[in-house]
Amino acid sequence: MDLTPPVRFPGRPRDAHKTSVGTVLVVAGARGMVGAALLTGEAALRAGAGLVTVASPASVQRALEVKTTCLITHPLPETPRGALARAALDEVLALAAGKGAVAVGPGLSRDDDAVEVVRGLVAALPGDTRVVLDADGLNAFEGRADDLRPLAGRAVLTPHPGEFARLAGRRVGPDERRPALEAFVARAGVTTLLKGAGTLVCDPRPGGGLRTYENPTGNPGMATAGAGDVLTGVIAALLAAGLAPFDAARLGAWLHGRAGDLVARRTGWAPMIATDLVDGLVEAIRNVETRA
Repeated sequence: MDLTPPVRFPGRPRDAHKTSVGTVLVVAGARGMVGAALLTGEAALRAGAGLVTVASPASVQRALEVKTTCLITHPLPETPRGALARAALDEVLALAAGKGAVAVGPGLSRDDDAVEVVRGLVAALPGDTRVVLDADGLNAFEGRADDLRPLAGRAVLTPHPGEFARLAGRRVGPDERRPALEAFVARAGVTTLLKGAGTLVCDPRPGGGLRTYENPTGNPGMATAGAGDVLTGVIAALLAAGLAPFDAARLGAWLHGRAGDLVARRTGWAPMIATDLVDGLVEAIRNVETRA
């Protein structure tokens, strides 16, 4: 396997400080889905973000405070079911102001209120805000892919095959992945990463046409709950560090898969869990990091 990453990992100047290397807001979690918020936030930190805030329903935030020492947590209004309430939208927009990237969706649930918050957030975020939309952030746009066009040039969508089917309006077989992804990106106009064996990243070229990258790293051990949340955090950190969406998506996929390959050497495939991938990012990044 060629172990050269597709994009150089962002360097840090000697005078770096926590806000200069990337700030990330993670909007994630619902009752029973604390882990999604935690994994996304911790992966963003491991991937180089200097400051990560995780905004979650209040009951999730209380659980997060027990679990983390390095993340900032922020409680948001919630419904009786433990999902984001519609009243959370203005608060989330205020938290997003000035952040290098916003990651939206892991574990948010498909509760009606949470769906409205996601749609309202995408519609109202300033045009220079970089975004990763994953999981229930994507499910909020089932049958409404055209509503994602305002994110063109500044966002990465990260669907797994089921989420992609809901966005694209049809299920896609293994042999149809690339043409289906390219057709979707041509329509939606947003950089999209389709997860799976041989993760694909497709991007609209600034001058017209498309470019598609197939990631060579990763293994079947990564078929485990929470692995996608880790990828979301990695891509958010890379966007916050200044990489363009296509570069952040393909480098994120490469590092995520490389972390999985390094973990597999120790654990094998079947015992691998998502927290192993967060830890595996340390070695994956250390091996490609450029130091002064």
